[in-house]
Amino acid sequence: MGRTRVLVSTRKWNPTYDVVTKSTDQYPWADGGEMADVCIRGVVEAIHASPTQAVLYLSGGASQALGWLLSVPGATNTVLESVVPYSRMSMIQLLGKVPAQSASRQTAEDMALMAYNRALRLSQPGSPVLGVGFTGSLTSSRPKRGDHRFHVSTRTSDQLVVSSVILSKGLRNREQEDMVSSQLLLKAIAYACKVPATFTSELTDSEVHNESEIQFDEDQELEQLISGQICFKVYPFLNDISKSERKIILSGSFNPLHDGHIKLLEVAMSVLGDGYPCFELSAVNADKPPLTVSQIKERVKQFEKAGKTVIISNQPYFYKKAELFPGSAFVIGADTVARLINPKYYGGDYGRMLDILSGCKMTGCLFLVGGRNVDGVFKVLDDFDIPAQLKDIFLSIPAEKFRMDISSTELRKNLRTL
Repeated sequence: MGRTRVLVSTRKWNPTYDVVTKSTDQYPWADGGEMADVCIRGVVEAIHASPTQAVLYLSGGASQALGWLLSVPGATNTVLESVVPYSRMSMIQLLGKVPAQSASRQTAEDMALMAYNRALRLSQPGSPVLGVGFTGSLTSSRPKRGDHRFHVSTRTSDQLVVSSVILSKGLRNREQEDMVSSQLLLKAIAYACKVPATFTSELTDSEVHNESEIQFDEDQELEQLISGQICFKVYPFLNDISKSERKIILSGSFNPLHDGHIKLLEVAMSVLGDGYPCFELSAVNADKPPLTVSQIKERVKQFEKAGKTVIISNQPYFYKKAELFPGSAFVIGADTVARLINPKYYGGDYGRMLDILSGCKMTGCLFLVGGRNVDGVFKVLDDFDIPAQLKDIFLSIPAEKFRMDISSTELRKNLRTL
């Protein structure tokens, strides 16, 4: 096998996060090892200064990279979660399947995709997110018949990069192989965060390093969402990126988006006081065909024009939305409350209704309820008999603050008659 040059260090970098290469002239006291530490620290500082938030799934190596990321101040800006699925059963539970081979390119790619979806759920609204997967088979206490190898994969909204490295057997001990794998992992993270990695990899010319990169355009990303590969996509048209972890979400079909929707979310913000306001459109409907890519993009244009953030998800049910957006406040109308607490929509099973809504409660979610017409009668939260164990997750928007007597359906009818 031939060797493919490492592409990471030769690509164009975003100068906003540029790191000046350190030299022994600048640090005359430093030897080679200390210089490497200085350069690595500079890269980690640049990663933490970038807006990217990441989830890392690492197995079988690259442990030093995690230490570098966590030991430099600012790690909370970058690392949302790190998991080390080291045992076979841990890996199976993480992936939800038995991998054909644990230390493989495909497994690293699967881990990165799962980490990306997890990062979407944990990140602050509007922040770019990164999923990192690493799996390796390095030297151990027992001789290995196969190659000493590792695989690194990074997944962002528009890019999948996978690197595979075969190391020379007998050249390094375990700590040294872990160092090499950590360096390559840190370089991959730096590239995904659009910052440079200024240190030199310790791979020799005889060692194999293959890398592939796939770019996704918007249509491809939306197709992945509709098919369930990714859980949602954020269009952060709101200029301010909130530091609040709680999202205040108004879900709907928004066909069309109208002033009532915008006003309702504004009032919800004034009632709750803290949170990031966003609309949420599900590409998948419970009783209709999924939206097409072109339909989604047309509806997204409404939010771009209004300067409002919208999330495109693939979950039509609120209990699934609660899993996607834990700790969020969902802004709903009284007509939605009527369906949420009606056993009819749970196969006629009152206990199942309680269980599902209790699950929403366990995620830390709330429902903020605005008055709406229900079967021709204007109703508010107090008009419903909410089960005692669920009362604390339903909060009322006072009718004097907001009421909406017209729906998107009625607006469409009115437009057709003009």
